Amino acid sequence: MSLVGKKFPNITVDAISHMGDNLRINVLEEATKNNKKVLLFWYPKDFTFVCPTELHAFQTALTDFEKRNTIVIGASCDTNEVHFAWLNTPKNNGGIEGVTYPLLADTTRNLSAALDILDAEWVYDADLNDEILEGSNVTFRATYLIDETGKIFHESVNDMPLGRNVNEYLRLIDAYTHVQTKGEVCPANWEEGKEAMNADRLSTAAYLAQN
Repeated sequence: MSLVGKKFPNITVDAISHMGDNLRINVLEEATKNNKKVLLFWYPKDFTFVCPTELHAFQTALTDFEKRNTIVIGASCDTNEVHFAWLNTPKNNGGIEGVTYPLLADTTRNLSAALDILDAEWVYDADLNDEILEGSNVTFRATYLIDETGKIFHESVNDMPLGRNVNEYLRLIDAYTHVQTKGEVCPANWEEGKEAMNADRLSTAAYLAQN
């Protein structure tokens, strides 16, 4: 079930800073109390393969997100201790040394279960006469954009092998901010500086006639 248009779950999760400080982060409160947008991205596991490329890509774009009044938070089901070990592993050895945004450690899986992004399914085992968990029980590559009121305005989920395009999230934040500030809607492939539209038939017709 899509969560777009709904409040982000009010759940507090363990997390760690790049300096090794143990934190407790509530993503909803990060948005509402700081009056900022939040980009929360989930990845399957520390010390894997596609994951460090994504964490470094978000780090490279961190200043661009900050200019857009947006907090970046990474998340997986690994522990704080594993996160910190990975944060102290050099980039040329597959690590994420240099990443400075916080990482959630959803070891209880309370938040990822509420978001329904776990690769896990309970199935009945006739031999055991009980249900068993199938799947890796780690998260898919889910991404959430949350506005200053705590409302989710974008969600997407990639399968494990598929890395994200960080620039698309910057574009979506620009588009949503344009809607917030200008009251216009953003057509397909809209980018900052391009023409937007009023939400009516005549404006759509005029836009299509010119593009």
